[in-house]
Amino acid sequence: MSADEGYRRPTTVPEMQERMQHFVTPEGLERALAYQAEPSDVFVVTPPKCGTTWMQQIVHGLRTGGSLDFDNINDVVPWLQMAHDVGRELDAPQVARPHAFKTHSPLDEVPQGGRYIVVVRDPKDALLSHFRFFEGAFFEPGSIDLETFSRDFAESGSAVHRHVLAAWSRRHDADVLLLAFENMKADLSGTVERVARFIGVDVDDEVLEVVVSQSSFEHMVQHADKYDDAAYFDLIRHRLELPPVAALSKVAEGKVGTAASAMPVSVRQGLAAAWTAEVTPHTGLESYDDLREQLVYLSRPI
Repeated sequence: MSADEGYRRPTTVPEMQERMQHFVTPEGLERALAYQAEPSDVFVVTPPKCGTTWMQQIVHGLRTGGSLDFDNINDVVPWLQMAHDVGRELDAPQVARPHAFKTHSPLDEVPQGGRYIVVVRDPKDALLSHFRFFEGAFFEPGSIDLETFSRDFAESGSAVHRHVLAAWSRRHDADVLLLAFENMKADLSGTVERVARFIGVDVDDEVLEVVVSQSSFEHMVQHADKYDDAAYFDLIRHRLELPPVAALSKVAEGKVGTAASAMPVSVRQGLAAAWTAEVTPHTGLESYDDLREQLVYLSRPI
């Protein structure tokens, strides 16, 4: 009997939490924290399911003039905390400059000295996307409902809250670009131009048009294999004692606001209450919509 035949997916949150403790090895985490950032390094800093892959694609497209010569986006924009565990050295040369990395750690837990693109998303949509991504890969389908996932595992969207709290006070810093997923959707061309300026890449209108096209939802769906996590999942799943998955796509619907009608009222209320308790006292932001409006204002030319 192969090892795979003895693996099964968790069916409870405590079991899933125990498995997830082995997601990153202590050595992998130590290597990430010890990384010495160069001033030109670009870190894509996001909570899970908040446009990480999308921004990886934008940054990589800008620095390469629109190259799609990669098997998986994580090969060219490595995951800071996971790189060592999948056999990649953080100091290794990358295909282009600036060097770029992704991370789900908040801004205050990322090696300093580089440049930081922080993307946040409506906690409701992020939670729903996170749940759908985990179901069937990290827990058995139908065994954990969304309300339990939110309450006991995702902690009512607190990953988004932590990122907002870590980045808000630095929103005016020259080395930080704070963006909302929804604003990116509303103005992809403007977002790509802002990112190009922020990371110090000079591109002409033709390259900008290419990068915008390659960063569209339609284009990324057509090339979904480049953004699928199944291969990376297979490199770590034995530590978590999980069976394989056929696909683990990170390009889902790409829609805004779908969670409002797809999740129980109790979950939506819990998210709103958590924002009021955790975020508002430290930022003055009454809601995520308030944050999104503030970021639109900050993006206007002076």
